[in-house]
Amino acid sequence: MMLLPCPWCGPRNAAEFRYAGETKARPDPDTTDPHRWRDYLYARRNPAGWTRETWLHRAGCGRYLVAERHTVTNEVRATHPPAAGGGGAAS
Repeated sequence: MMLLPCPWCGPRNAAEFRYAGETKARPDPDTTDPHRWRDYLYARRNPAGWTRETWLHRAGCGRYLVAERHTVTNEVRATHPPAAGGGGAAS
């Protein structure tokens, strides 16, 4: 069982959460070229090591959070609320 510490609810079973993707900067859809927009939507780094991910606490508070997680060991180094103005899977 993997525990994911929600910043609002405390440590919870990862089954309460939904993975929402790697965190990365969202380009402006009105000014970016199609290649960059396609990369944002579909390209994933999928590293073996530490990564920043967005998760939704769907069975708890219903909020998004950012987790720093090791993709090989599932160790969670930190979780925190999304950056102001960012948030969700789009950040």
